[in-house]
Amino acid sequence: MSEKKILVLNSRQIQQKIDRIAYQIVEDNIEETEIVLAGLQQRGFRLAGRLKTILEEIAPFKVTLISIDLDKFSSSLNASVSVEVEECSNKVVVLVDDVLNTGKALAYAFGIFLDIPLKKIRTVVLVDRNHKSFPIATDFSGLALSTILKEHVEVVLDENGREDAVYLR
Repeated sequence: MSEKKILVLNSRQIQQKIDRIAYQIVEDNIEETEIVLAGLQQRGFRLAGRLKTILEEIAPFKVTLISIDLDKFSSSLNASVSVEVEECSNKVVVLVDDVLNTGKALAYAFGIFLDIPLKKIRTVVLVDRNHKSFPIATDFSGLALSTILKEHVEVVLDENGREDAVYLR
């Protein structure tokens, strides 16, 4: 039996969403000198890298890219960050992930920055599924998609030669 897969966003549409999010980030941070894009491994980091490329062309501020590797299956905050968290002090941090489902991953990512002073923290997701179990809201999203719990959203970004796409299964 083959699994039904519905194309939600194609490569061109994904790029349009990323472009729009980049401009929203600029508008939200126009007075800043530097922002930190913190991408959740794997696809959140890839998305953050794409945003960084666009922001470097259009933004008046410096963009620093860092990665966050979370243990999403742990009941406690187990994470590693590619830089010392203190390097983000007194800066704007933008958390980036591919899909917001329950909000657990972004909630854990917030936890990493709780002990340092930040100017502000924002969230970016390509797809917001509207199934939050945690009180997490997205500041910038490419697409809000109401799904049923048993459905799965698959995001493909630069993976094994496959064309960028978002699928609903």
